[in-house]
Amino acid sequence: MATMFHQAVSSGASYWGPGDVYTFLVTGEQSDGAYFSMLAIVPPGGGPPPHTHAFEDETFYVLDGTPSFFLTDQWIQAGPGDFVNIPRGSLHCFHNHSDELMTMILTFTPAGIEKFFEETLERAYDLTAPVPDNVAEVSARYAEAAPRYGMEFFVGD
Repeated sequence: MATMFHQAVSSGASYWGPGDVYTFLVTGEQSDGAYFSMLAIVPPGGGPPPHTHAFEDETFYVLDGTPSFFLTDQWIQAGPGDFVNIPRGSLHCFHNHSDELMTMILTFTPAGIEKFFEETLERAYDLTAPVPDNVAEVSARYAEAAPRYGMEFFVGD
């Protein structure tokens, strides 16, 4: 059963992505499987390769910065306050082409993909520490785990 709750800023579990930092805002356990949301802090040059999700829709709400989104076959530029909707099965990715950090809220419907992030990323206990250089390790774990979570990555596209 979904529960009402308040989560103080930076109190959710955080993970080091491939250069990024992800903080869980609400998990499937808390939403009765309905959705999963996380805060993404993406440095210059950050973002995943093009990919698809077979099991969930994904949305992005841009808080700060100017992310670029690849949507099927074209790049679009977004900015603070912009919302991007990605239906399941759609080829997409985001990238920070700027020289500033960008922050976004990502929401996946239904939940479940948070288990992928827990499995493939490194837990970040001290967000003041330097971001580890873990791109190669995380990319290898992404490739190994992706099929179990209905994800397909298109590296080199």
